[in-house]
Amino acid sequence: MRLSSLRALAVGAILLCSVPAWADFSGDVVRIIDGDTVVVLVDRQQVRVRLADIDAPESGQAFGSRSRQRLADLIFRKHVRVVEKDTDRYGRTLGIVYFKECYPVATCVELPVNAVMVSEGMAWAYRFRDRPTDPEMFAIEQNARSAGRGLWSDPHAQEPWKWRRDQKQPTN
Repeated sequence: MRLSSLRALAVGAILLCSVPAWADFSGDVVRIIDGDTVVVLVDRQQVRVRLADIDAPESGQAFGSRSRQRLADLIFRKHVRVVEKDTDRYGRTLGIVYFKECYPVATCVELPVNAVMVSEGMAWAYRFRDRPTDPEMFAIEQNARSAGRGLWSDPHAQEPWKWRRDQKQPTN
């Protein structure tokens, strides 16, 4: 093996070892905060996880309670795998949360709860500066909207970011 190949292999090994251990973790969901935030117990430590690329209705908003309940039905007290994408300004892990769905034929599949929530009309695709952060999630939202699922059954459904903005404005 040539020296340059050995160097490349060594650099590759160093890069692989430098991937943070927290980039992908698993644990049990011990609390549902709302329709897009959960607490996962990992090695006896609670990690607050914000579902990446989605925005669920707030607790005081129409569909807020239903969204939270649906997320609980899907993953509360279940073992999940979290693929971390980032950390938000509140210190929460932004991640894609996967759970196992098993069928009678003894087949189990791992599903991203983020996409399930949007496909069932329990959340919007997240937007940053009016643009979706994930085009695939936006396509899933469009499909749910066209089918009138979940919050899309309400013709006056208000986006959570607009609802939050309206709550901050003082009333005269």
